[in-house]
Amino acid sequence: MSVVETVLAHVPRPLRSLLLKHRELLKFAVVGGTTFLVDNGIWYLLKFTVLTDKPTTAKAIAILVATIVSYVLNREWSFRTRGGRETGHEATLFFVISGVAVAVNLVPLLISRYVLHLQRPEVSLFVQETADFISGSVIGMLLAMGFRFWGFRKWVFPDELGGTRPPATHHPTR
Repeated sequence: MSVVETVLAHVPRPLRSLLLKHRELLKFAVVGGTTFLVDNGIWYLLKFTVLTDKPTTAKAIAILVATIVSYVLNREWSFRTRGGRETGHEATLFFVISGVAVAVNLVPLLISRYVLHLQRPEVSLFVQETADFISGSVIGMLLAMGFRFWGFRKWVFPDELGGTRPPATHHPTR
């Protein structure tokens, strides 16, 4: 029994059917949650150490690392029964969509910092960091996530290709 099946076995039946109907979106959200942690962990590590004066650069680096993690997890789990493109073509499309999503993700942070001037010395460190988190990690990430889900389903892992990638098989241990 897979992890998803184990979790779903404990969910009330009406909610379970809804989750099963949207299983792909649920898996995409789990991958998104994982990459959210990767993204923010790297962002804050860079922002508070080697890139203290460059929060947008730190965020861009963090997003790129999280995007690589996202590709592997989405290809092998979220969308494993979709697609069927040659791996290089699929990866290229994935990173193009993700590159556009990086820009989508950075726009709220850029607006917060450089249009609204929610940065020191105009505001306190607490206000700056709260604004950075809300704009970069909440608003930006939600906008980018919606764009990625739509783009991945439409161009990277489309159903129209017939889902030729075989589903992962379970090999019991001997």
